[in-house]
Amino acid sequence: MNYKKNFFTLICFGLVNLSSVAIAQRIDLKKGWNYREEKTQKWFPAAVPGEIHTDLLRNKAIPDPFYRDNEKKLAWIERKNWEYKTTFQVSAATLKKKNTELVFDGLDTYATVYLNKQQILKTDNMFRQWRADVKKILKSGNNDLVIVFQSAQNVVDSLAKKDLPFVIPDNPRAYVRKAQYHFGWDWGPKFTTCGIWKTPRLEAYDTKETEQPYVLNRKIELVQQPDSLGRSFYFKIDGKPVYMKGANYIPSDAFLSRVTKKEYEKVIALAKDANMNMLRVWGGGIYEEDYFYDLCDKYGINVWQDFMFAGTMVPGDKAFFENVREEVKYQVKRLRHHPSIVLWCGNNEADEAFKNWGWQKSMKMSKQDSTRLWKDYVRLFQDSIPKWVNEVDGKRPYISSSPLFHWSQKESVKQGDSHYWGTWWGLEDIEVTQKKTGRFVSEYGMQSLPNYSSIEKFTLPEDRYLYSDVLQAHQKAGKGFLKLESYLNRYFIDSVKIKKMNLEDYTYLTQCLQYYALKNIIGIHRSKAPYTMGTLVWQLNDCWPVASWSVTDYDNRQPKAAWYAMREAYRDDITPEMDLTRPKDLQLEDPEISWKLKGNKVILKALKPAKYVYISIKGYTGKWSDNYIDLKAGEEKIISFEGKLTKPEVRVYSLYEVLKRY
Repeated sequence: MNYKKNFFTLICFGLVNLSSVAIAQRIDLKKGWNYREEKTQKWFPAAVPGEIHTDLLRNKAIPDPFYRDNEKKLAWIERKNWEYKTTFQVSAATLKKKNTELVFDGLDTYATVYLNKQQILKTDNMFRQWRADVKKILKSGNNDLVIVFQSAQNVVDSLAKKDLPFVIPDNPRAYVRKAQYHFGWDWGPKFTTCGIWKTPRLEAYDTKETEQPYVLNRKIELVQQPDSLGRSFYFKIDGKPVYMKGANYIPSDAFLSRVTKKEYEKVIALAKDANMNMLRVWGGGIYEEDYFYDLCDKYGINVWQDFMFAGTMVPGDKAFFENVREEVKYQVKRLRHHPSIVLWCGNNEADEAFKNWGWQKSMKMSKQDSTRLWKDYVRLFQDSIPKWVNEVDGKRPYISSSPLFHWSQKESVKQGDSHYWGTWWGLEDIEVTQKKTGRFVSEYGMQSLPNYSSIEKFTLPEDRYLYSDVLQAHQKAGKGFLKLESYLNRYFIDSVKIKKMNLEDYTYLTQCLQYYALKNIIGIHRSKAPYTMGTLVWQLNDCWPVASWSVTDYDNRQPKAAWYAMREAYRDDITPEMDLTRPKDLQLEDPEISWKLKGNKVILKALKPAKYVYISIKGYTGKWSDNYIDLKAGEEKIISFEGKLTKPEVRVYSLYEVLKRY
């Protein structure tokens, strides 16, 4: 009996010892950071995670980057090098571990890392995890960590210059593995940041944890089969074809550290509440935080995941390819356990760009250079990335590019996914969708201004007129206002009258235009199933306050008019309505709308039919149960808002009222 007892005690003692050896220590390094411009004297408090722009703003060294035209006044930041430092403590127990590593999940981008004055890392990719063995450098007590960030803009300019006369279209950003939208986009500002955008940590362990095989509990197929009309493109989940309804997702802020869990919750809730079942994570942004995919898993939103390449060709050197290989393997391993991800896609619009955007002519490219560019492209997106993906995730489909055919090509509506930009960029009528609908339309849209309450926040009263310099600074699309005017002229109001409009009325009309366009285009797309098996609006969200194709506003993620149209058009319990009568052709009469306020409800009534009835409350930036509604004669409609407001200033108006003013 005693023998058995002693043996049991020995076993237990051994297990305790084994478990204590196996316990890894993880120390997050979030506190005590400071920053300065390289080689200057004074240090200032920094926040981690963060970036240089948010640190400068927090220290009142710069004005709000999103206000008025401050963007161009802050361009100097991206040309400087910046240093960050902290001191962290290490215990004797931590030093006893066999392995100690500093781990960086997000350094943006060209960083040199020093520990106790010894260089331990040089990084060149904001999408990779970087590890440094620091066992021999760490000491008991205080340890000094310094990170020096080189200007990404200066580096890419230097790399591009070194390659001359060879030119990679369309931008030196092609050389760097950094969020491409940081270099500016047709909806985004140019804030080419640097900084510690994810929390670094110290890991100490005796034995490395064994990697667990991942399990994907559903079967995902992308069906691309020749048929009598071209070639299909649709998703089968667990053997069942699924019609995908959704939108394209861009990073939710120009400064990534500001996208908190709460912000993710707001944005994904907007997708869920609009009856979406797919989001496409666009290739000019980032591989999103796990929490983004957790929410998609939870709400049954499928994710089309681009790799982070957009609208440009790529360098073909060995170092670039090795860098991308490590990025792909790390990100796919990190994300593959999320059942929501249904597709890996090599890039956004690079294939069609090379063939259709006229780079060869505009850049006077030699045949030799053109051939080299295409070979490097094929080697990366058609040969290498699918192989690297398959090594760590053989359970999901992969496509090399989205789309394969430019919207002007006949094949774009017969096979593959389609970015149909005949409307907007091609200035085609909205009705053209009836004849030009692809098999899976993964991009299309119509622009509008942000909500007027948002415009009031980034402007002064003297900026609030059509085409003011400040308004132009928040319109990034080429000839954006001219295109809006073209569509407003065709669908709502004569061009001569547009020029007389006040900014608030103009904003309202652009949102009505976006509502009208998306309601009808989605209705047409859905009516063409099973020929068309997906419709993804460009875009769900904004990264700052701007005129864009987004259906939601940057400010508090308020829905714009088109979000309400989309919510209705994506319902599965009814057939989506289409109403292709142009508002300009309607015989509108004064609807004589009356309303009363009862608690957090507005009760509306119109004596005659009313179009695009819009309600706003001064200072309120929350969600409405509905907005931009049509009212029938004599119909009563109740619309609620969130929370309780004291003495709310309510405004209600309709299309008739706005148009009759001009």
